[in-house]
Amino acid sequence: GSSTRAFHPPSCAPNSGSSLWTVVLTARLLGPHPQARLRHPSLPCEALAWASAQIHCQFHASESRVALPPPDSSQPDVQPESQTVFLPHRGERGQCILSTPPKILFCDLRLDPGESKSYSYSEVLPIEGPPSFRGQSVKYVYKLTIGCQRVNSPITLLRVPLRVLVLTGFQDTRFPQDEAVAPSSPFLEEDEGGKKDSWLAELAGERLMAATSCRSLHLYNISDGRGKIGTFGIFKSVYRLGEDVVGTLNLGEGTVACLQFSVSLQTEERVQPEYQRRRGAGGAPSVSHVTHARHQESCLHTTRTSFSLPIPLSSTPGFCTAIVSLKWRLHFEFVTSREPGLVLLPPMEQPEPVTWTGPEQVPVDTFSWDLPIKVLPTSPTLASYAAPGPSTSTITI
Repeated sequence: GSSTRAFHPPSCAPNSGSSLWTVVLTARLLGPHPQARLRHPSLPCEALAWASAQIHCQFHASESRVALPPPDSSQPDVQPESQTVFLPHRGERGQCILSTPPKILFCDLRLDPGESKSYSYSEVLPIEGPPSFRGQSVKYVYKLTIGCQRVNSPITLLRVPLRVLVLTGFQDTRFPQDEAVAPSSPFLEEDEGGKKDSWLAELAGERLMAATSCRSLHLYNISDGRGKIGTFGIFKSVYRLGEDVVGTLNLGEGTVACLQFSVSLQTEERVQPEYQRRRGAGGAPSVSHVTHARHQESCLHTTRTSFSLPIPLSSTPGFCTAIVSLKWRLHFEFVTSREPGLVLLPPMEQPEPVTWTGPEQVPVDTFSWDLPIKVLPTSPTLASYAAPGPSTSTITI
């Protein structure tokens, strides 16, 4: 017989740099099917030696983009070959840069046919962890690994991917003293840790709302070497995942005719200088850009226009580690006419009907402009809508 476990994986797990968010898991173990006992009356109960759970973060760097220092030979990474040792990151790609202490779910469990047992697991994410990120230079991947061993059998591992969003600025946040010493009912069981997590979660939501709800019109004059093209207006520069970046472009005041423009919402992944690989040694560029949304418009004789670019819920907010940084920006590209006072309209008054065609070629110039913006995380409930996963994960031991 075999024992099947169904695990309910957690959703997004934001980390605020404190014990704000915990990962909660429910594990249910099922014994052999009851009909197995009917077919085999002497079938014994299932015996499971133990089960443990641990969260770890795997780091992988592109060898063509990142020059990592050689590993410390004085402390070799020796992993036992025995299949009875719980190593959550065994066989994983990259380096394990962060892990929580393993927690035992149960020991010496016996299940009769049709019997089931449920166990709960919760863990606080470390404050020094990076966010989940899959870039071109580096990758940070979080997983919750559950290991279980059947008696006289090797360990079976179940890995559940996690998405971690980091909200900084809470390292020095202290729990209010007036709430900590508030009188409590002796008849009610209170969880001080859960009370603190709830208070920090509310504080994080308030800070996110305050940082992204401030609206103030910012105007930027756009000019090239020959004159003014127009004025760009935006109402804020700090956004949350899932919001729309809305901007307006006034071309009526320009002295240089703009034929076409495009604006792209991009992330810039940059390797820190001390880890950049030299280009002459076959290394790839240390800076890479990813476009998440784009708007393009032909705008000759347009006086005013606007655009709206959505920030994907599945994207990663800006962050910075010792190896790489990720920043957000609006990337503009303008196509302008070299001819001053360009007019591409037919004459309004003609004594007799004539056929008019525009010029086949117009000499143009192009130039680009970048406007940095800041993108913060959003609530875990909203972020989980980006990539809904299965409600359960199952393995057979």
